[in-house]
Amino acid sequence: LEMDEINSSMEQVDVAIVIGANDVVNPLARTNPTSPIAGMPIINVDKARSVIVVKRSLSPGFAGVPNPLFAADNTLMFYGDGRKNILDLIAVMKQT
Repeated sequence: LEMDEINSSMEQVDVAIVIGANDVVNPLARTNPTSPIAGMPIINVDKARSVIVVKRSLSPGFAGVPNPLFAADNTLMFYGDGRKNILDLIAVMKQT
């Protein structure tokens, strides 16, 4: 799906998994007109019921802007290598 196609239905998404992304999922682009990324097209993952972010750290993205998604109530942070973490997650899910 394209960004504009999924954004219109993001509120119906149960779980959004973000792997390594930062600026392209930063809600400040949509909500803060004074942000350096204001107006940048983003995927509105913050509107999903639950968000799992797989990332090595909380460091900001290329734009250097902190991402409030990482501290949102509906977000779980899964720190570490993206590929390894996703493979581990799949293995656990197969066991259940």
